[in-house]
Amino acid sequence: MAKTEGEIIIKKYANRRLYNTGTSTYVTLEDLAKMVKKGEEFTVQDAKTGEDITHSVLTQIIFEQESKTGNTLLPISFLRQLISYYGDQMQMVVPTFLEHSMKTFSDQQSQMREQMTRALGDTPIAKNLQMPMQLMEEQVRRNTEMFRQAVQMFSPFTGQPQQPVAKKTDAKDIDELKEQLRNLQSRLDNL
Repeated sequence: MAKTEGEIIIKKYANRRLYNTGTSTYVTLEDLAKMVKKGEEFTVQDAKTGEDITHSVLTQIIFEQESKTGNTLLPISFLRQLISYYGDQMQMVVPTFLEHSMKTFSDQQSQMREQMTRALGDTPIAKNLQMPMQLMEEQVRRNTEMFRQAVQMFSPFTGQPQQPVAKKTDAKDIDELKEQLRNLQSRLDNL
């Protein structure tokens, strides 16, 4: 798909067809997903009203990707937590937190890929190593858990601390996680 100068406008018609005004072609949700992966910015507008419907179309792309690949990015526990924030007083904080977490994740992912390429070169082994991704996933999990705990402990509207939700975590589990992280860090250092 040719990249055009200026903002790319995608028109969505009542028959669900999507029209890229920059390339004067009809596109699919799959085409839009490819544009996102390439870093191309676009806005989706309702062809009749001109309303910006980018959010709902991107959400639809995520839904289709989650449904068809069998390799989901959004774990059920995350989806449940996300749904629980709708209508909650902390709903306005969640988008900023998620945006910041994804930016941090992307930055760390880029750095990790660069380090792996420097250490192992551009080999199939380097491309397929899952360890760095698992390390980053664990960091995101910890960030999400810290955010959840912070939200539960404080209410910005009343200023009164709330009772934290009891979580079954014992010292043995924490020690095991620390040991696993030390082992992963050691392996990365050796690479």
